[in-house]
Amino acid sequence: QVQLVESGGGLVQPGGSLRLSCVVSGFTYGYHSIGWFRQVPGREREGLSCISLKDGYTEIADSVKGRFTISRDSAKNTVYLHMNSLKPEDTGVYICAVDAQLVYRRCGLRDSEYDTRGQGTQVTVSS
Repeated sequence: QVQLVESGGGLVQPGGSLRLSCVVSGFTYGYHSIGWFRQVPGREREGLSCISLKDGYTEIADSVKGRFTISRDSAKNTVYLHMNSLKPEDTGVYICAVDAQLVYRRCGLRDSEYDTRGQGTQVTVSS
């Protein structure tokens, strides 16, 4: 059973940085992509970035392009979301999710593509 555990959230001042971690386990077969999403009350879950574990292909949403990047450490089974120049509107619960595939396809930012999600980690950007 695939499991994802996020960490690294917290309170940060505007302009600050955070690195979120998503530790994944339980992969058995096939191909996998990991996506990072942001959940704000009253709004749809927003896809921020994703990475295809097969070849490292990445996508980044226009709303965070130039400020957020995604990376992985295969030895640690961890995918990171590096967040810089944080703004108050970046406040939310950050959730990582896995898209398990039998046939490889590049990752995407649509929430419906993803099967299993972690519990999330809260990020608050405030002075």
